[in-house]
Amino acid sequence: MRRSRIQKTRAPNVPTPHTRSGPSFRIKDMTRLLALAVVPAVLLVGHVFHRPAPTTDAPGPPLTDPNSPGSPPSSGPPSCPAPLMLFTFDGADTAPWRVENDGVMGGRSEGFVEVADGTLVFTGEVVTEGGGFTSVRAASRADLSGYDGIELRVRGGGRTFELDVDDGTRSRGREVSRRGPVPTRDAWTTVRVPFDSLEETAYGEPVRVDPLDRSAVQSIGIYIIDGQDGPFRLEVDWIRGYREAE
Repeated sequence: MRRSRIQKTRAPNVPTPHTRSGPSFRIKDMTRLLALAVVPAVLLVGHVFHRPAPTTDAPGPPLTDPNSPGSPPSSGPPSCPAPLMLFTFDGADTAPWRVENDGVMGGRSEGFVEVADGTLVFTGEVVTEGGGFTSVRAASRADLSGYDGIELRVRGGGRTFELDVDDGTRSRGREVSRRGPVPTRDAWTTVRVPFDSLEETAYGEPVRVDPLDRSAVQSIGIYIIDGQDGPFRLEVDWIRGYREAE
C-alpha cells in the first residue's frame, strides 16, 4: 500500500497576549528601557534621603524663669509648700468675729473687735479679778489635715495672747479649748503656733482627749488671758495654715 505524504505547513504569525507582532525585542533594547526607568527613581530616592535637616534658627517657645510670677508650676515637689489663707481682713472674709468676755464667770473684762483698713483690731481691758480674760472668735470650717500649724502676722505691744483652734471636741459635755501662745511686739511680727503645741483644757482644767482633728476645724479664736490687768490692743494682718518645708 502506498503511503500518502502529509505536508507540514507553517502556522500563520498570529499575535497572542504574550507575544507581539513584528520583530522580537532584543536584549539590548530591554536593557535600554530598564535603564530609562531606573534612573529617575534613583534620582527621586536620592532627593528624599538627602533632604537638608531643619535649621535651629526657627523661633521656639519662649523660655521662662521657674521663679517668675508667670511661670507654670514645677512638676517636682515644692521646697516650701504654699500656706492656706484663712483670714485676710480685706473684705473677702465673710465670717463675722464676735467677742466673748468673762462675764459668764462673773468677770468684768471687756473686749471690742473691728476690721479697719484690712486689719483685725481687738481692743479692751482685762480685769483679773473674776474671770480675767476676753476673746474674739470666728467660724472657719477648713481642712488643715496637711498642715502643721497656724501662723499669724500680729502687732500687740508686747503682751502675750493665745490662739484657740476648735474642732468641736467635748469632754464630759464640756467644750474643749485647744490653745497655744501668741507673743507680740510693738512692731509687726509673724508668729507660728504648731498644732502639736496646743494644750487642751475645759473651763481652765487640763483634759485628756484625742488629738486635734485637723480635717474638721470649725472656728478660730484669740484670747488674752495673761494675768495682767489693764488695757490691751492687738492688730492682726492675716491668719493662715502653714506647713514645714519639705
